[in-house]
Amino acid sequence: QKRKFQKETTNKKIASQKISKELVKEIMEYVLIFLIALIVMLLLNNFIIINARIPSASMEDTVMTGDRLIGNRLAYKNDIPQRFDVIIFKFPDNEAELYIKRIIGLPGETVTITGGKVYINDSTTPLDDSFTKEIPATTSFGPYYVPSNSYFVMGDNRNNSYDSRYWSHTFVKSEQILGKAMFRYYPFNKISKVD
Repeated sequence: QKRKFQKETTNKKIASQKISKELVKEIMEYVLIFLIALIVMLLLNNFIIINARIPSASMEDTVMTGDRLIGNRLAYKNDIPQRFDVIIFKFPDNEAELYIKRIIGLPGETVTITGGKVYINDSTTPLDDSFTKEIPATTSFGPYYVPSNSYFVMGDNRNNSYDSRYWSHTFVKSEQILGKAMFRYYPFNKISKVD
């Protein structure tokens, strides 16, 4: 009777240890999956994509206050920024802040704003402003001479945008550009490409 009891107790201990080992193994597998997912997310977010939230109305109606965007960090690895690209960048006056604006003036160009219209290199034809929220106010700025490796940027909501026209450091340098805005993923009913 005593031996039978000891044998049952031993079997229960072995079964309990086996269950404990299996449970620890399963928990470790979940921890490993979580760590791998975390590392992949960090790599994606630091080297491939940039996640941005729109804090103000300066880019309306292209993107709205509170929208969330995904930008492509690799967009300019083998290419150069183009006029009208919507970019995410470090704010030249305070690089701790991220801004999103549209490229208007390219390196080496002269940008002049007359009567609310933008002119490049003394052209008599203004740039297309069909993407702007409303008719720009008839104010005048410039001329701005865009240095090499730099860009003149403006918000699409021209009448309500704090952009190159007003900054102390007028231009966005190439190294301050973090990526090209690709698509809006929030709100979910407005998922779309950013143009």
